[in-house]
Amino acid sequence: MPHDHDHPHDHHHHPHGQDPASDIALRVKALESLLVEKGLVDPAALDAIVDYYETKVGPRNGARVVAKAWNDPAYRGRLLADATAAIGELGYTGGQGEHMVAVENTPEVHNLVVCTLCSCYPWPVLGLPPVWYKSSGYRSRAVIDPRGVIAEFGTVLGPETEVRVWDSTAEVRYLVIPERPAGTEGLDEAALAALVTRDGMVGTRRL
Repeated sequence: MPHDHDHPHDHHHHPHGQDPASDIALRVKALESLLVEKGLVDPAALDAIVDYYETKVGPRNGARVVAKAWNDPAYRGRLLADATAAIGELGYTGGQGEHMVAVENTPEVHNLVVCTLCSCYPWPVLGLPPVWYKSSGYRSRAVIDPRGVIAEFGTVLGPETEVRVWDSTAEVRYLVIPERPAGTEGLDEAALAALVTRDGMVGTRRL
């Protein structure tokens, strides 16, 4: 469900970059070491899973979806009408991506995705969620002050651009279709996909 927040509020929260990511990493490492020590987890299997989602599933899949939408108007229409089916056409299906919705950035509208309750994220197209996406600071402030949050990522929007915030849930995950960069009309889908970033598909940055 979108939240329209065009009027920033004055709330005192730590920027997303100040969340204790290092503490989380240490806890994860400690938990991993304990599981390995007890013989419950194979470290090689863990490495393979992480590599799979970071390099094979990862944002590359979403980038291909976006590039095809930019280059193929018919596909773009299907993606906006039924993202789950359109993404499935490219073979990207599975857990955490069963019910997808695509939202499109334009000069008039900028979309931002968050999961306010936990860290629901479309794994089949974006891979593993970044630490900042899961942080309490981002999850609370993205709804309260979306313009302030995306400004911290370097995205400053004028008052003429409406900001829509989409709250992911266990039932629905969102994919932002960024605006196509100017001067890319002659590029093929592979070249276009190389321009698409994870943050662009979450909505924290423009391309």
